[in-house]
Amino acid sequence: MTEPLFRSEPYAKTASARVVGHTDEGGIILDRSLFYPRGGGQPGDSGRLAWDGRTLDIATAVKMDLDDIAIIPATPDPLPPIGADVEQRLDWDRRYAHMRMHTALHLLSVVLPFPVTGGSIGADKGRLDFNMPDPIDDKNTIQAKLSQLIAGYFDVTESWITDAGLAAQPHLVKTMSVAPPMGSGRVRLIRIGSESRTVDLQPCGGTHVVNTREIGAIKIVKIENKGRMNRRVSVAFAD
Repeated sequence: MTEPLFRSEPYAKTASARVVGHTDEGGIILDRSLFYPRGGGQPGDSGRLAWDGRTLDIATAVKMDLDDIAIIPATPDPLPPIGADVEQRLDWDRRYAHMRMHTALHLLSVVLPFPVTGGSIGADKGRLDFNMPDPIDDKNTIQAKLSQLIAGYFDVTESWITDAGLAAQPHLVKTMSVAPPMGSGRVRLIRIGSESRTVDLQPCGGTHVVNTREIGAIKIVKIENKGRMNRRVSVAFAD
């Protein structure tokens, strides 16, 4: 199992690791990964590995079986050998943008409290699709509510719930198309706000900022009807 450093140290830009395997497709398995593997609408991290005076550009990271994570090179260059000690160097600006946008989309799901049918997180923009019976008419009201939540300076924290505990509280799951990863006995929850004043609480395995003030200004770019019951809301950084 690859230790998920991206979860325990989401603000780390570099970290050491050891190569423990290679995949048949040319990926690299480390004993611990600073690179977030794509999933839940969030892209995998990019960056670079360095070892013995050599470097290798990394395009992304993906989940493997048995909770391993494969680091995918950007070019078919020689891989660091199994047993090699490497330094992981994140494309930090890209990762941090993902953290800010991911947290903003959590808040968007508060402003529009409808089941989420899909979503995408980018370094400059993102979107959520909602299962909504009626089209959205008032974009300005949505914009104002989202901006107000971002300016609330709410802390963002994680906790854990058992599989059974989550099954007993199905309202915590907002996504219709992607189920929370269950089977290990516990599921990670992301809370925005405090226990006494919770703004949002839902299962999520992605990376987030620690306070909503880090999100910055977000603008509603477009609202589209993508079907009889599907509304797509696209947002972007305004700064």
